[in-house]
Amino acid sequence: MNKNIVVVSAGLSVPSSTRLLADRLAAATQDVVPADVTVIELRDLAVDIAKNLVTMFPSPALRTAIDVVTQADGLIAVTPVFTASYSGLFKSFFDVIDKEALVGMPVLMGATGGTERHSLVLDYHMRPMFAYLRAVPTTTAVYAASADWGAGTLQQRIERAAGEFGALLQARTTKPADDLVPFEELLRRTA
Repeated sequence: MNKNIVVVSAGLSVPSSTRLLADRLAAATQDVVPADVTVIELRDLAVDIAKNLVTMFPSPALRTAIDVVTQADGLIAVTPVFTASYSGLFKSFFDVIDKEALVGMPVLMGATGGTERHSLVLDYHMRPMFAYLRAVPTTTAVYAASADWGAGTLQQRIERAAGEFGALLQARTTKPADDLVPFEELLRRTA
């Protein structure tokens, strides 16, 4: 049976090196484990994410994206690096997801940037965020600087990370019980 993988890409431009890395990570994972892949482009949800942060009510499109992510077998999360950290859009999306929704979920992290100096974003920003959410990140994460796109080592790192991610996906036999009721549903029940 195919695994259900969701790719969250926080790239802002079209075309986007962030989306390119996300696609390569997904393809390499599919070489390791049979999987269906759904891609969520956060730039398409930017206004909905911002509105949710101030109203606490997701739009239908954002609710769908959150549900797709939280019901997945695994997550590939890729962000561009801005000011030595993940993008605000990337962080804001994970801020609107319930902190219990990703418990035990395998995560393959990736990031893109102009220079190798930002590669520590994976271990100093992304890994702690996913640890807080009690997800299970792969040991290998993939950072792609501009100079990496022509280098053979990028594909080697992608394949190593995808292999680890595939092993985590295959080891995860069940998802935690989905006993959380969204706040807006609780409000509807009392109305």
